[in-house]
Amino acid sequence: MKLIDLEIFVVGNQPPNWGGRYFTFVKLTTDNGIVGYGEVYAAAVGPTAMQAVIADVFARHMEGENPENIELMFRRAYSGGFTQRPDPTVIGAFSGLEIACWDILGKAHDRPIYALMGGLMNARIRSYTYLYPLPHHDLNEYWTSPDMQAESATEMVKLGFAAVKFDPAGPYTLRGGHMPAMMDIDLSVRMCAAIRGAVGNKADLLFGTHGQFSTGGAIRLGRAIEPYDPLWYEEPVAPDNVEAMATVARAVRIPVATGERLTTKAEFAPVLRAGAANILQPALGRSGGILETKKIAAMAEVYNAQIAPHLYAGPVEWAANIQLAANIPNLLMVETIGTGTNGFAADLIKGSIHWEDGFIHAPTAAGLGITFDEDLARANPYTGTGLHLEMQEAPCDYKGGNAFQGGAAD
Repeated sequence: MKLIDLEIFVVGNQPPNWGGRYFTFVKLTTDNGIVGYGEVYAAAVGPTAMQAVIADVFARHMEGENPENIELMFRRAYSGGFTQRPDPTVIGAFSGLEIACWDILGKAHDRPIYALMGGLMNARIRSYTYLYPLPHHDLNEYWTSPDMQAESATEMVKLGFAAVKFDPAGPYTLRGGHMPAMMDIDLSVRMCAAIRGAVGNKADLLFGTHGQFSTGGAIRLGRAIEPYDPLWYEEPVAPDNVEAMATVARAVRIPVATGERLTTKAEFAPVLRAGAANILQPALGRSGGILETKKIAAMAEVYNAQIAPHLYAGPVEWAANIQLAANIPNLLMVETIGTGTNGFAADLIKGSIHWEDGFIHAPTAAGLGITFDEDLARANPYTGTGLHLEMQEAPCDYKGGNAFQGGAAD
C-alpha cells in the first residue's frame, strides 16, 4: 500500500465562525483506493501559502510511501532542510497528513484508530466547551457581561457539560506580555463570581487566556481569581517562555494549562521538566499528529500530568482528538465547540460523532469514525486572505477597557 494522491480543501467557516475563519482539510488516497482525511491547524501563513507547504511536505516526504511508516515520515519532515527542530508550519502540515494516514490504516484494518494504538481506555470521554452567546444575547455586550455568560453556563450545565471555559481578560496583542488593566482584573473576578454562582459545584470553571500577560501580571490576575477555584489557568504567559510560566505556576494556586500553540514533544518536554504546567493541551493538527501526541501524553504520565486536547478548528481535528482521548490513560477532558452535533462543522462530517450529556462516545467505525462530506467542503471554499485567527496590534487599553470577542472572525 502506497500514498499516491493528495487533495486539499480550504473551507470557509460559516457564521458565527466558531472555530476560526476557515478549516484546512487534506485527503490522501492510496494505490489500492483507500481514502483518509486529516486536518491542519497550523496557520501562521495565509491559506494559499499553507496549501503550498502541505503539497511540498507530501511530495517530499510522503508520496509513494507506505502509510504505515509514520515514524519514518515524521523524521523526514522534522529533519527537513537539515533542521531537526520543530517548525510549526512544516509540522502543522505534516500533522494533518499524519492524521489522514491513521484514517487510512484504520480503514485498511476495519478498526478505529485507537484500536491500533493500544486499544480502548475511555469509552466515554468528558468534554467541555467555551461559553458562547445564546440566541437572544447581544453580541457586542456578551463578552463583557458576567450575567450573560452565567446564563450561558447554566444552559451548558443543563445540556450535561461539567466544565465550561470563558475568556474575559483581553486583549491578545502581538506586542507581547503586558500588565492587565485593573478593569480587566475586576471583570475577570466578576465573571468568575457570576459563573460560579450560576453553576455551583455542578461544573468546573476553566479560565482561558492566550499568553498575553507579563509574569507579574499573570500572577496578579491568577491570585485575584483563586477564590473561585478554577480547574485551570490557561497559558497565562507566552508559550515559549517556559521559565516564566513555571514562575506563575509556583505563585498561583490554580493548575496551569498550556499547549495549543506548541508542536512536538521537543516543545512539550521543557514545560514538564520545569513544572510550568500539569495540564497539556495539544492541538493535534499542529502538535505532530496522533502518534507524536500519544508520545507527549506518555511523557506527561511520568510527570503526573494530564491531557486535555485543544480544539479551535474543524471537525476532522476533533475526530482525531477523540481517537487519542479514547486511548490514553491520563486524559482529563477534550474540548468541543458547543456540543459539536449541529451547525456547519457537524454537517461537514454528517453528524458522525456521538455526543451525549457532556460525554463523547468513543467511535466504533473504522479509522477516524467519521463520514466527510467532500461536496459540502468544495461548495464552501475560503476566498479571503486573512489568517485563521489574528492578534491585534493595538496595546492594552488601560482607560477604555478591553473585550475579547471569543475567537469570532469577521
